[in-house]
Amino acid sequence: MNRRLSAPVGITATGQCFPPRVVTNDDLSKIMETNDEWIRSRTGIGQRRWVEPGVGASHLGAPALQMALDNRGIKASELDIILVTTVTPDTLFPSTACRIQQMVGADKAFGFDLNAACSGFLFAFTTACSLVAAGGVKRIGIVGVDIMSTIINKEDRATAVLFGDGAGAVIVERVEEGLGLLDFEHRIDGSGGAFLYMPAGGSLKPATAETVAAKEHYVHQAGSEVFKNAVREMADNSRMLMDRNGFTGDQLKLFVPHQANIRIMDAAAKRLELDPSRMMVNIDKYANTTTATIPTALHQAFEQKRMAKGDLVALAAFGAGFTWGATLLRWAY
Repeated sequence: MNRRLSAPVGITATGQCFPPRVVTNDDLSKIMETNDEWIRSRTGIGQRRWVEPGVGASHLGAPALQMALDNRGIKASELDIILVTTVTPDTLFPSTACRIQQMVGADKAFGFDLNAACSGFLFAFTTACSLVAAGGVKRIGIVGVDIMSTIINKEDRATAVLFGDGAGAVIVERVEEGLGLLDFEHRIDGSGGAFLYMPAGGSLKPATAETVAAKEHYVHQAGSEVFKNAVREMADNSRMLMDRNGFTGDQLKLFVPHQANIRIMDAAAKRLELDPSRMMVNIDKYANTTTATIPTALHQAFEQKRMAKGDLVALAAFGAGFTWGATLLRWAY
């Protein structure tokens, strides 16, 4: 089933924000048993950005959104909704959307947080496009932000080396006919929850001295299961969208996968029969910033002139839940 919207809606501006602190693989080798070659060969990561203590999701998300607003040439007061996707909110409540709304001065907007882990930006994007296409709102700011350094166990090299902190933002609104979101396919499967999760901190298992001592407020991951499923779902969903819309790999200007692991990304690109030069890669510099990987990669790709108005672009992601999806769009500006 093709999921085309009733009106053309797409991205009209992008922005990003990363903390200044760079943590290299060599830096990690000083605090855990690892080395640069081990990390690079398995993940493609060379460095990542980590925040200093006391910096939350809103502190990166607000500047990213402000950059997108400035790039679009509009004021925050022109936003109707702020949609924040994150697994590391400043607080469980109030929402990070509320905090960012106050920081940027979007005094006419409502908003909310959305949690779909690494697939969050794709889910938020299709949600925003659907709301704008329906006609109830005109303009939405999406912020994908995660401060993963706050929920990784730095004694566990299997997870600690993978993640970084960052925020990306986009403006979503009506665009010219034929541009914007063309199609999407998103799925969830709760049976995957056992393989990538945080054991404690929610209503099922509230924080206690015992949960903290047991390190149950960190990311827990069964790497092989996540890898296997991510390769299959990111690749198959991207291929399905291309086939469903009658496109071939040589028509795709840019493939922007979730930056989880270079081997997963390469497998997805191969399934699309795509020239490697048409895949956006920034995992080497920023690692896995979870929901921020795709919007920051889009921002950097546009800055690097990797795509232009009218170009065909595919996005794909896979995350905890399990959640996964792919999105096909024509770049709108």
